[in-house]
Amino acid sequence: MLIIGIAGGTGCGKTTVVNQIVTELPACEVTVISQDSYYKDTSHLTYQQRVDINFDHPQSIDFKLLHQHLIELKKGNTIQQPVYSFEEHNRTNKTKETKAGKVVIVEGILILTDPEIRDLFDIKIYIQTDSDERLIRRLKRDVAERGRDVEEVLTRYQNTLKPMHQQFIDPTKQFADLIVPNNTYNNVAIDVLRTIIKERLN
Repeated sequence: MLIIGIAGGTGCGKTTVVNQIVTELPACEVTVISQDSYYKDTSHLTYQQRVDINFDHPQSIDFKLLHQHLIELKKGNTIQQPVYSFEEHNRTNKTKETKAGKVVIVEGILILTDPEIRDLFDIKIYIQTDSDERLIRRLKRDVAERGRDVEEVLTRYQNTLKPMHQQFIDPTKQFADLIVPNNTYNNVAIDVLRTIIKERLN
């Protein structure tokens, strides 16, 4: 099994890169794990209290459960991946049955901040994107897909996203095996990743 960690700031294009890799591999051989599924359960809080959580701080992630699930996948076992609701700012009571593939891709802004998770990755990738471009992408996504209003997105970006990126996310570049510039479609970098994956699988 090959476990790949793909990190980078919010709106950097992690999901796009993941999709570009996945399309080159048989669906049965690839398992994709999103860090977003592993936000801690906050059912004990009110909705307003959940809205106020700093979701860009490493403490918001249930790294213990993520580590446990990656170990199980490494053993070839099936896991029950949590399902998260961005509208409710909380996990749902549903899970997604996730089987172990030959390639496991874990993507998320904070996945390289945790040493135990980092140690499980065979390849660590950091997606580097201009901060203005990331903000534009985040704004479009949160308004269109997550039911946020523009003011909420901009306030969160200014108060939490930007400072958390500078404090926790950007420094994890030092742990990356490969840094991929992604202001525009990067054919060369994607081809390099595909080649590495295919070589490791063979």
